[in-house]
Amino acid sequence: MIEEYIEKVNADNEKVLSIFLTTGFPRKKDFVLLAEKVLHAGADMLEIGIPFSDPLADGQVIQYSSQAALESGITVRDAFYFAEEIRKKTDKPLIAMTYANIVSNYGIDKFVNDASASGLNGVIIPDLSLDEYDRFITFQKEDFDIVLLATPTSSEERLIALDTKSSGFVYYVSVTGTTGTRNGFSDEDISAMQKTRKLILQNKMLAGFGISSPENILQIKDFCDGVIVGSAIIKKLMNNESYDSIANFVSELKKGCKITL
Repeated sequence: MIEEYIEKVNADNEKVLSIFLTTGFPRKKDFVLLAEKVLHAGADMLEIGIPFSDPLADGQVIQYSSQAALESGITVRDAFYFAEEIRKKTDKPLIAMTYANIVSNYGIDKFVNDASASGLNGVIIPDLSLDEYDRFITFQKEDFDIVLLATPTSSEERLIALDTKSSGFVYYVSVTGTTGTRNGFSDEDISAMQKTRKLILQNKMLAGFGISSPENILQIKDFCDGVIVGSAIIKKLMNNESYDSIANFVSELKKGCKITL
């Protein structure tokens, strides 16, 4: 479902805009409203981050939101509940994002079954390595995708293997390091993205990490099928910006995803 949706958006001469939100942040009581506004404003997909106490791939901003969510009592079941409520309002892809420990502790098969039943279309597990994939992923569920991550330092051999294992899309980490906002992409960053895109043949490729403005999107949109924005959204929520302000920002990001013919 995720791949088909990306293809549909691309066919309309647009790049996909995926927005990351931390479950229950900044407030549990109106998280569904926030998600609804983000989707209505132009987000093509929503990543629902399930908080973890040791999120190695996340920068300080998302770490803060994860810790705040954990302190407010957010659990995996809450994430599934929110997904179920959001699903009632949209047919766009909803994707969980969390860490291997969370999935393993919940029970891998149970996690996948409960996530799918809640309306989630897949999961991104940043710390699931290619070497551990076959041991970790023991289920067969055609309508639930496992999205793997590629990096600028991944070898050609590894990229081809990632492309074979990943489903839904390949999540390309556009810069080395953790998530966070940056001023822009270097020629080296863009060159690495171009090289990776040529090797990802079985999946669509979405670029994340360091994307925080329409200008960032304009820099890289020719070399990917879509972009993922997380820290820039969370930072605005940390600064107590209104949900309408967040929606306006999402709309501006989506404008940057239009393909000029």
